[in-house]
Amino acid sequence: MSSKKVVELFYDVVSPYSWLGFEVLCRYRNVWNIELKLRPAFLGGVMQGSGNKPPGLVPNKFQYMTKDLPLLSQYFEIPLKFPSDPFEAIFKKGSLSAMRFLTAVQEREKGGDKQLEQVSRELWRRIWSEDKDITEPSSLSEAAKKAGLSDSDVKELLQLSSSKEIKNKLKSTTQDALDFGAFGFPLCVCHVDGGPQMFFGSDRFELMANCIGEKWLGPQPEKSAAKL
Repeated sequence: MSSKKVVELFYDVVSPYSWLGFEVLCRYRNVWNIELKLRPAFLGGVMQGSGNKPPGLVPNKFQYMTKDLPLLSQYFEIPLKFPSDPFEAIFKKGSLSAMRFLTAVQEREKGGDKQLEQVSRELWRRIWSEDKDITEPSSLSEAAKKAGLSDSDVKELLQLSSSKEIKNKLKSTTQDALDFGAFGFPLCVCHVDGGPQMFFGSDRFELMANCIGEKWLGPQPEKSAAKL
């Protein structure tokens, strides 16, 4: 078997489209010959650094999102649902503390990223499915415990997430995304023979598959493979 292609996924849990990209690539981890590298980063920093505007601040884009996300939720089989007050959840509260927490999870975890995957998923579930907070320490604790972390793990992670080391690591990862040309999330970077190839959004999987020499089997590859 040829060596695995490295695919980096830059994401922020404040982004519902990032959740779609995250789940699909996690599903394809054992279908495509790839090494998936999860890169939690800060979307607010990417928006500022690239001069872009969040779609929620463009009225027509926001109206489109209200119709788009329910369709995507059904297609990808991911329980997406708008928060009751999306502007408070996305813009007023934001995700900085959540992304620092995930950066701490990644920094502390050794030998893989299973905890990072699980805690990320629980934070997405909170904001984009259960209409819950993701900014308070108690909220982060609840998500981490649901993902299987212990009380002592959570206490250590909360302390670590406020450290200068973690703040700088999140800034560095965000800058890495900008250096690849990011203007929003999710951002997928496929490392192929010709160098890194960037794909933005959760609707470029066919092109990604072509880029890395794999087949796109739809958002539920195991179900598609079972029908073949």
